[in-house]
Amino acid sequence: MAYLLVFSVCLALLLASISLWRYGCIQRQHPIVTFSVLTAWSFSFLIVFTIPLDVTSTVYRQCILEQNSTKSTAATGHNGSTCQRPWGMVEDEVFPNLWRIIYWSSQFLTWLIMPLMQSYLKAGDFTIKGKLKSALVDNAIYYGSYLFICGILLIYLALQPGVSLDWQKLKAIASSASNTWGLFLLVLLLGYALVEVPRSLWNNSKPGFTLQYAYFKLSKLSSEKAEAEEHVDDVLESLQSASRAIPPRHELRTALETIIRKVPTELMERARRVSRDDGSPVAVPSEKALVRLHRQVIKSLQTLQRTEALWNVQVNKVLHLEDVAKNAVSLDHRFKTEFPKHRTGFARATYSPTMEWYWECVVKAPFLKVLAVITGFLSCIVVWSELTFFNREPVLSIFASVLNLAKHNYDFVTIEIFSMMTLCYLCYCAYSTVFRIKFLNLYYLAAHHQTNEYSLIFSGMLLCRLTPPMCLNFLGLIHMDSHIIKERILETHYTQIMGHMDVLGIISNGFNIYFPMVMLAFCLATWFSLGSRALNALGFQQFMLNETIATELVQEGKDLIVREKRKRQRAEDAIARRRDNILNTLGRDSSSGEGRGSGNGNGGGSGNILGKYKSRNLDAAGSPVGPGDDLVRHGDRLDYATNGSRAADISRSLSDEINERFGVSTNVTVGFKGYSDFGEEDEGRGGRSSGPAPRGFFDDV
Repeated sequence: MAYLLVFSVCLALLLASISLWRYGCIQRQHPIVTFSVLTAWSFSFLIVFTIPLDVTSTVYRQCILEQNSTKSTAATGHNGSTCQRPWGMVEDEVFPNLWRIIYWSSQFLTWLIMPLMQSYLKAGDFTIKGKLKSALVDNAIYYGSYLFICGILLIYLALQPGVSLDWQKLKAIASSASNTWGLFLLVLLLGYALVEVPRSLWNNSKPGFTLQYAYFKLSKLSSEKAEAEEHVDDVLESLQSASRAIPPRHELRTALETIIRKVPTELMERARRVSRDDGSPVAVPSEKALVRLHRQVIKSLQTLQRTEALWNVQVNKVLHLEDVAKNAVSLDHRFKTEFPKHRTGFARATYSPTMEWYWECVVKAPFLKVLAVITGFLSCIVVWSELTFFNREPVLSIFASVLNLAKHNYDFVTIEIFSMMTLCYLCYCAYSTVFRIKFLNLYYLAAHHQTNEYSLIFSGMLLCRLTPPMCLNFLGLIHMDSHIIKERILETHYTQIMGHMDVLGIISNGFNIYFPMVMLAFCLATWFSLGSRALNALGFQQFMLNETIATELVQEGKDLIVREKRKRQRAEDAIARRRDNILNTLGRDSSSGEGRGSGNGNGGGSGNILGKYKSRNLDAAGSPVGPGDDLVRHGDRLDYATNGSRAADISRSLSDEINERFGVSTNVTVGFKGYSDFGEEDEGRGGRSSGPAPRGFFDDV
């Protein structure tokens, strides 16, 4: 029974869903974006989880073939027994169909659908037709170079004697081109991650280093936040100029109102206050100028929202690390925080202050060091095997040696576990690097639901292009690709569907075999921090010890956190004063109520007043209180607000957080979603809001 295959499908879907929930905001994303990214991530994870089952099935089929060919006891196992069917065995006809569906669906997504969606999201046009046109033009320019190269290769193959081009050859060429592109990306990512993952774990085990790096990162985030605010101000100034230039009844006024509805009310009012109208005539902008302005507004608001959220998350992290440093020298063995957080009953019971102290101050550092040693050992094995996996006799690849020993004993459990562990580590190195890539602040996966839609699509495209060549490379490491070891063996169904990338002579003669050896050069460059040194020389500050600029940024981060502490302390003092005032008021009302209504059988005035107060579901500040909140709302929540003293409830949607941060927003949603009809149009109808319009499939953003 295919229990393991069903488990792999469920696990891949669960992991992709958790990742999408962590990085994206499903409430604001269009269902098409959510479904496409979820499909891309699920297929990528599913390939990784299912390859070990294909390897086990291939080993079993090879055992059966050897047993049938010898027709003697020579085909029995090491203990004299015949080949035993592995647990969770999948039928032979399942894997070919599964690989065809997964591979070609993911390729269709990554090369056609998702690029169009990404360009559609970035387009600043005001109609569906205009957005689609911009997306097609953008992709035509992008894929023009690919088509030009493919045309040259097709002409080259057509002129070769004895080579006939049919549909199967064309599919092999397309697969070869995609996998070669993915192999190039894989070498870059693994060359960085195989060194950086163990080093990061080791550095994170040192509290002093971690705190210094957190100060450094906080300083950089402060600069990014200031730049984002300045950029928003500049864009809104241009928007105000366009608003003054376009008359109320002009044909472009509707497009301008569409842009204005993207801007939060408070930001728009601040832009009106600071804008200067010198009375000089301003030329009416063209439609193309408004399209560019629309694109700039979307991008700048997204960047501002993300940097503010990441700033507050980083502030909380620095405060926690400072608490760890203080508790490390404490003899109380109870974790104490400068700004306590209220936990629910389950969290309080399972993660008490004593347990938190032992984890943060005693167990965590040795645990991370052990992980660093293990991952460093695995990285060395991967690099050595990448350098030697093309050598058949003797077998130098460590992965191939372990798998050959397990195949000789027909130990299918060891084969599955070993293959799964190896692939999971390779995927963790590659995917973790993908999730941390930041291309000029355009494509950036930010946790805490702060990743915009086109960044999610970009990551889905990378994973779909990266996973197939990574699995083919793994099959080469374990010597299950006959075109690499130059020996006729029974291959996996995955290799049969993917091909061997050897239709072109330049590829079959060694590019895909020797190119992974370049990984060693990237590993050495990462080990000596050549990339960080180069970026430092170019003016991009990187955290490097004993560097003057790093020391200055660390000190700046310390000053920023001191200022943030003062803000939070003032906010807590203000809340405490409001609470005391309300309690005093309730006490005076209770005393007067008891004097007037004693003996009336209603429980006293204090109970009535307090009951009325609770029935209104308001806290001391006049804000709604949930069932589990106390009077001063000491809830356990993440801080997403602009003001660092204000914390947003996790259960609230991101739209509520944006409204709290910017005021009553006119919907800062970008992408395929529709917009709500707020603002001046509602005021013209008597100030009544009609609520959000029904969201169409491709409503204007």
